[in-house]
Amino acid sequence: MAASSSKQFKNICVLSGFHYGKYKEFVQAVLDLGPVIAERKLHLVYEGGERGLSRLVSEAVFTKGSQVLGIIPKAMKPLVCMSGPPIREELVVSSMQERISEMLNHANAFIFLLGDLTTFEALITFASWAHLNIHKKLIGLLNVNNFYDGLLTFINHAIKNHFVPYSVKKLFISASTANELLDLLQAYTPEPYPKTLAMDWSTNDGSSSSNKKCDLYLTLRL
Repeated sequence: MAASSSKQFKNICVLSGFHYGKYKEFVQAVLDLGPVIAERKLHLVYEGGERGLSRLVSEAVFTKGSQVLGIIPKAMKPLVCMSGPPIREELVVSSMQERISEMLNHANAFIFLLGDLTTFEALITFASWAHLNIHKKLIGLLNVNNFYDGLLTFINHAIKNHFVPYSVKKLFISASTANELLDLLQAYTPEPYPKTLAMDWSTNDGSSSSNKKCDLYLTLRL
């Protein structure tokens, strides 16, 4: 399995909720993140839709000139999409599981903002797959107002009780500001858990999900 270079990633997947949250700091964190992604000449993959923090991050990146791809299950479109064609590129999938797979295929790294159950589902899925050496893509937590402190505390609790190895703690790269988090992600080299290195996750044709092309070639709607 070929490693994904953290210093050279081009496409970053940002996951957040379809709500704005309780505090203005949550919204401001998203508004700060978008320009930082564009200034570093990164392209955005996100959950799709035109509501809440998801809409804010996609608009902030798109207006600064970077490409944006929304990946959304067909069943969710009536709930989170406005009428008319989307202003950003959109990939409609059949299920939540397919959306997670497509995010993994299209992105080189992940940032988790403040989210809901679907955000947490993707976070645990990507973390467990990284632990199992299915992929070597980075996982960042934008820990605004200590939003993810409870998760990090629980991970430490599971480590102390010998249910997960200490290496799991290193899967989560956490920072409270957009610039700091992007700096950490672009400087970090993944450290796979030694006991999972022998696992072969390649498909029958010899390929694997981490080897799929990650560059975005989008025709943006004007």
